[in-house]
Amino acid sequence: MSEACIVGWAHSKFGKAEEPDIESLMGVVARAAIEDAGVAPSEIDGVFVGVFNNGFSKQDFPSSLVFQSVPELRFKPATRYENACATGTAAVHGARDWIAAGRGRIALVVGAEKMTATPTAVVGDILLNASYRAEEGDIPAGFAGVFGRIAERYFQKYGDQSDALAAIAAKNHANGVDNPYAQMRKDLGYAFCREVSEKNPYVAPPLKRTDCSLVSDGAAALVLADEETARALGKAVAFKAAVQVNDFMPLSRRDPTSFEGAALAWKQAFGAAGIGLGDLSFVETHDCFTVAELLEYEAMGLTAPGEGKRAILEGWTAKSGKLPVNRSGGLKSKGHPIGATGVSMHAIAAMQLTGQAGDMQLPRADIAGVFNMGGAAVANYVSILERLS
Repeated sequence: MSEACIVGWAHSKFGKAEEPDIESLMGVVARAAIEDAGVAPSEIDGVFVGVFNNGFSKQDFPSSLVFQSVPELRFKPATRYENACATGTAAVHGARDWIAAGRGRIALVVGAEKMTATPTAVVGDILLNASYRAEEGDIPAGFAGVFGRIAERYFQKYGDQSDALAAIAAKNHANGVDNPYAQMRKDLGYAFCREVSEKNPYVAPPLKRTDCSLVSDGAAALVLADEETARALGKAVAFKAAVQVNDFMPLSRRDPTSFEGAALAWKQAFGAAGIGLGDLSFVETHDCFTVAELLEYEAMGLTAPGEGKRAILEGWTAKSGKLPVNRSGGLKSKGHPIGATGVSMHAIAAMQLTGQAGDMQLPRADIAGVFNMGGAAVANYVSILERLS
């Protein structure tokens, strides 16, 4: 079995893009990632595409759309992946497994989504498809309402966490200032994130606007290669572990205040990599809502259940803390174009590990943890990444 490595990447700016559709967004990053890897398009053996869609675009069946911008890929196998908000990482892991199985040496992964052309109310309804509609379809405020209920239950169990949620939002917005790809590069400050106001109203109490990730357009791409090929190229980031754990979709079937599937994914990833949490230099995690990041602190083992607030209020997850989390600004600042998110997380982690993260660069970037989830901790993916020595 040949381990796969990330050898190239490209990333569009997230936000309201001029590009009219996913096809054109893919065109921004596909060839750029291939060029960054230092390989020829003809050397790509397979294409892995992450697009959630579910109504954002009339054009579905997107696996071959990347051929429009890179026609040399014609006749290569191309497959679309979709696993809600973890769509991008599903494509990344699919490419990794394909290379590990010996079916090809070099793969292109592209994740993209065009969301801002869709009316806000429709966006909320589309995202609700990532929850269990039979029981959760009538929750007010759409998908935000699902996480509002999770936050409400967590508050009831462990007390008001508004200070912690505001601190997470403020941290991620401050980090996003340094990310040239981020949709919102503005340090909003803790006070603004903490208080309800005309510019920061409740969206799904207790969650305010600053607790919710941004509706975005964007794309990101990676090139993966087998280890032998990777060693001959200019840079390579290896997967020490790549784990997927799925849980029940209905919140009624599990404790919504505990991301058990995420915790198991982290446990399995650490076991596969032969490391512990303390070995990680930084984490990029799925802060679709601030309460998600809070629960993910507990799932990765940074704190005990109910004590996630310590990690943020005591500065553990700040860029200068013992485990920086979302140095990129996370989904909260960077934006969350569904299909692109997981690919983006891996690209930014690879930038950190190879010392190419620019203003985002951390002084210590040896081993990265990436957590991307679909739904409310339904599809849970963990990657442990390390620069190939």
